[in-house]
Amino acid sequence: EGRGLYKIEWHDGEASVQKMLHVPYQENPTSPFLSPHAARLLFYVPLLALGTLDDVGRPWTTLLGGEAGFVRSLGQSIVGVKTTVDSLHDPVIDILLRRQQGGGSEEHHEDHRIVSGLGIDLTTRSRVKLAGKMVAGALGQVDGKAVEAQIVIKVEQSLGNCPKYLNKKNIVPAVPEPALLSSKIPLPLEAIRLLAKADVFFLSSSHGHLTMGTNHRGGSAGFCRVNQNDHAGTVLVYPEYSGNRLYQTLGNLHTTPKAGIAVPDFDSGDVLYLTGSTEILIGKEAADILPRSNLVVKVYVQDARFVQKSLAFRGSPGEPSPYNPPVRFLVDEGSRGLDVQKMSDRTVYAKLIKKELLTPTIGRFRFSVSDPEAAGRFKPGQYVALSFEDELGAGYSHMRDDDPSSLNDDLVRSFTVSSSRRGGMPEDEVEITIRNVGKVTAFLFRQNVRTGLEVPLKGFCGTFAIQQEDEDVVPFVAGGIGITPLLAQLPDLDLGRVRLMWTLNINDVGLAIDTFERYPQLASSTILYLPGAADGGQEHQTTLVLEGHGAQVRRRRLAASDLLSIQGQPSLSSTWYICAGPKLRQALLSWLSDRKVIHESFDY
Repeated sequence: EGRGLYKIEWHDGEASVQKMLHVPYQENPTSPFLSPHAARLLFYVPLLALGTLDDVGRPWTTLLGGEAGFVRSLGQSIVGVKTTVDSLHDPVIDILLRRQQGGGSEEHHEDHRIVSGLGIDLTTRSRVKLAGKMVAGALGQVDGKAVEAQIVIKVEQSLGNCPKYLNKKNIVPAVPEPALLSSKIPLPLEAIRLLAKADVFFLSSSHGHLTMGTNHRGGSAGFCRVNQNDHAGTVLVYPEYSGNRLYQTLGNLHTTPKAGIAVPDFDSGDVLYLTGSTEILIGKEAADILPRSNLVVKVYVQDARFVQKSLAFRGSPGEPSPYNPPVRFLVDEGSRGLDVQKMSDRTVYAKLIKKELLTPTIGRFRFSVSDPEAAGRFKPGQYVALSFEDELGAGYSHMRDDDPSSLNDDLVRSFTVSSSRRGGMPEDEVEITIRNVGKVTAFLFRQNVRTGLEVPLKGFCGTFAIQQEDEDVVPFVAGGIGITPLLAQLPDLDLGRVRLMWTLNINDVGLAIDTFERYPQLASSTILYLPGAADGGQEHQTTLVLEGHGAQVRRRRLAASDLLSIQGQPSLSSTWYICAGPKLRQALLSWLSDRKVIHESFDY
């Protein structure tokens, strides 16, 4: 990039965060001018996230543009921006280009406020960071309705960024028609819904009043969680995923814990502008609020604007980033995340002591718990969270195109506990029944019990408890391995008042036979649906074995009519329980739309 003898040293915040996170020293790759690469890229980007500080030092962020060519290099590290804007409610435009009362245009040459930017092309995932000062700017009417902004920036830093966690979008221009929907805390419901569907936001931070940085945070829709939103305040939480380990944003937040965020709605042009104080959580503190996370940022929102049709563009969705990890839910969001029971600081280990293969792809694994008091006692219907990082972790890698999802795979897995607290098993032991479907389960299936595998036990989580009230008959629909939360609760239930509809591949009937041998009374309450062809053509013999246990067998897929056929049975509870994979679960929820459904998934 022609940096020559010029270089930028890490500031104290960046250096401190890198040290805390044990990052080997590397030189700062930031150029102290507008690099040729950055200048070329800017010409093609249709969007520019722009940040600045208000009069009390709070950062704000906006998102400008709509089509390529609105940002141009003017030479000598000078950049010009010319685009339609929301001049009424955009906080950054308010700060940089204060409007004169009575209309007309206004120019600014003397302010030289610090600014930062992120030029970004969401169709190619290209982006470039900028930092410097605004040296001139003006607002003017275009056609009586739209307002055009011109901003001139002296670039003092630039850096090309990697494309991770960017979901592709096709950007087209639009005319802003801004209307302020809310400027209060708590945030309105519409703003919360925007956060729930957002797969990207743009964040600006500063190192005191010396310099700024703007970057994006992206992931799967809803990756940014709402920890609190009431009259006492609004708090957001988001994970810091594996990146280039420069930690420039976190370095700023370490010295100056303030952030300005813009959350765009690409469909409607609405945008949520936020500014607030921040807190960086590392290690156990991070996992305590957002399980499976080692690095988390909390944003305590101090001011907000939710503006309708503020943006000068719209975006249609394209290919999601292959690097996106699944959404991580807050501890207090219940069984969707890892509602991990609080544990002491003592490390608890689970040691593999028994393995039984029930089918070629399904097995039961028993573990002894090293410190039951610290781990806590599980409740029926819960998961156990086990960490396989020490066994399967591959160390740090910035990009891994052959297996992109592995970069944020913390190798913590949650498995439904299939053993009962009343089954005669010692209190320091726990069983899981699992299918061999991925890296971690394949590792377990390869294990020889005599090797003494031990993995950290992170805790027990979830609240999928089956309630059997009065004389109600409880309907439960299981898809394949989805039987496991029921298994742990069978000794606590009256099996004569259970109606189990279980769909299972015929080659997995070993799991059904094992279940009926352990719980003989369950078979007469079960209808088994067995699609597929048995290996070796043993369908008839298999059916006879299952019917011999007392189960009803249907050699086909489960259908909506099957659910309807039992809904009229006397004493059938109005509450249905289901545990199935995504496709079957979606179908079941549609078929049972007029019933109360308590459902659990195993697509984690």
